[in-house]
Amino acid sequence: MSSPAQLPFEQTNVLRLAPALRTLQSQGAVHRVRTAEGDEAWLVTGHAWVRQLLDDDRLGRSHPDPEAAAKDSGSALLANLLGDFATDHARLRALLEPHFSPERMLALRPYVEKQTGQLLDAMAGQKPPVDLREALALSLPIQVICEWLGVPQEDKDRFGGWTQDAANVGDPVRSKQGLGELFGYCRQLVADKRRHPGDDVISRICATEGINDNEVLGLTALLLFGGYETTVARIGTCVLLLLANPEQWQALLRDPGLIPGAVEETLRVSMPNPHNGGMPRYALTDFEIDGVTIRTGDFVMLNIIAANHDETAFADAGRVDVTRDTTGSLMFGHGAQYCVGATLARMQLQVVLTQLVARFPTLAPAVGVEELKLRHNTLIGGLIQLPVTW
Repeated sequence: MSSPAQLPFEQTNVLRLAPALRTLQSQGAVHRVRTAEGDEAWLVTGHAWVRQLLDDDRLGRSHPDPEAAAKDSGSALLANLLGDFATDHARLRALLEPHFSPERMLALRPYVEKQTGQLLDAMAGQKPPVDLREALALSLPIQVICEWLGVPQEDKDRFGGWTQDAANVGDPVRSKQGLGELFGYCRQLVADKRRHPGDDVISRICATEGINDNEVLGLTALLLFGGYETTVARIGTCVLLLLANPEQWQALLRDPGLIPGAVEETLRVSMPNPHNGGMPRYALTDFEIDGVTIRTGDFVMLNIIAANHDETAFADAGRVDVTRDTTGSLMFGHGAQYCVGATLARMQLQVVLTQLVARFPTLAPAVGVEELKLRHNTLIGGLIQLPVTW
């Protein structure tokens, strides 16, 4: 058997699957790899297998013998954020799902529209080229998550720095420090909400029966981190995919009704993070994947990006087509592992595209795609910058 492929794979173009990942995928559904930390792991790249294994109780988030666990920095960070919820995912979902209901998202949407409008007013007042990441993608998700959770807006710059530090996988000390600051802040916030509840998510979680302060704290930190960092990355990569495919941008100008589909398709194609081998899981029993035997305790990474670029699931998978049926997309996971925050991310992306198309019809990248780079030192990734002109 050939030696394991070394992660991370080099991604030469921010909009294309890493060549080494594409090669692996063409050779089968599961591959022996070595993580950046030096541990051996299995990387699953086939759509059908990734979909099945996302919702398969033969895999778990926790190693049967934690001391022996292979790790990547992403799984370590997730374990810290999830705490006791790492093993009780059903309870985590049950506690979070009510806060992402369609009614709650509908109530939040006018706020998202207003904030987006204000950020784009400021952008329109600048002389292009302007960095869209700086002007919009960095600011909007943090304002939205603060409003929704009940975090004072004046604190948004403080915790934004901590979530970025926490996500810094290149520097474990900084990551741990960022997490510590984030948890310390959330502890104070939860205490304030217990004393003075408001009409916000943290207050409602606090009022849930049978929940303890540590659980509220973990959920708050998880929502702040998950809802902020990921959406920043998604806004940049989704807008770029449309601008780099001008015929798709033109389709949205002609028919803004295509915007929800454009959000789904750009999420499917986007790959904000070249460093992330995939969703980290551990085998809880011996079983086979595509004829390969996986042993109890093995580290298994489910590569959603590769799965979403699998030609057997999506014809001409690398091409952006805003009219495509994206039903099988795994961008937000699948089954019991489906991301509860998907509705919030979707809604923000729909608002952003709706307003950009209406207000900046001639929007275009100010540099060639080959000049753009992805952030390598962070769990979530995303573009370093996105200079645009109009």
